[in-house]
Amino acid sequence: MVRLWLTALLLLSLVACGSTGKQDGPPSGKHLRQNIDIAAIPDAVPRVEAKSKYGNPDSYVVFGKRYEVMDSSLGYKKKGIASWYGSKFHGKRTSSGEPYDMYDMTAAHKTLPLPTYVKVTNLDNNRSVVLKVNDRGPFHNDRIIDLSYSAATKLGIAGNGTGLVEVVALVPEKKVKKANYKKVALVSGVPSKPVNLYVQIGAYSDRKNAQGVQLKLQRSKISNVKISQVDSPLRPLYRVRVGPINKVEHADSMLDELGKLGYAQAKIIVE
Repeated sequence: MVRLWLTALLLLSLVACGSTGKQDGPPSGKHLRQNIDIAAIPDAVPRVEAKSKYGNPDSYVVFGKRYEVMDSSLGYKKKGIASWYGSKFHGKRTSSGEPYDMYDMTAAHKTLPLPTYVKVTNLDNNRSVVLKVNDRGPFHNDRIIDLSYSAATKLGIAGNGTGLVEVVALVPEKKVKKANYKKVALVSGVPSKPVNLYVQIGAYSDRKNAQGVQLKLQRSKISNVKISQVDSPLRPLYRVRVGPINKVEHADSMLDELGKLGYAQAKIIVE
């Protein structure tokens, strides 16, 4: 009974914070803090912490999809799309058991251990913040991290609702000094190479199949459809993609358009 109760509690908290993108506007009413300077809110400071008793099962299922929780965050580095969540979830329980505060420098991630500290860099303007991951989400296939309102504001993506970011897991030393850490954490987040955004319809082992999909899309007035060959251990794969695309919202619109054409399996790729 205890295990069943804990599982139910975990799932409720996961669904509660399961943002699929921008959920609401800036804080207002009871959630609005007067005269707050978000730019002055300090970043999270990494420290050694035990794993949360909640939010770290081996795996869990939300909206019919299973997610495998990572044993360790060591070496995690990924580029993708970030979203944010705000007053709709303010004060609610996070997956780690802590209350969500939209003004804290925190984030939600599908599979990183809770807690994990990460450096998030906006790849459009190279602004960086350091956050504590203490929640699960966003449960949207094309988003890799959900930011608090303050984090999204400091990164410059709160207005758009989404942004292209790089997420790097930070492993604190047993005794970390705030001043020394900040000096390391705020090193320029300029990506090592340009970031490209695509919508991928599929990867096919037969080039003729890929060409057939490309032709159907072109007949449907979808432009910039390309086929690229990728080597694999057994045989080459032929990826059909639209792009590169310069904005996340344009990629989202393309996904909707492709869905109407019957390509529900299409997904956003960040490289």
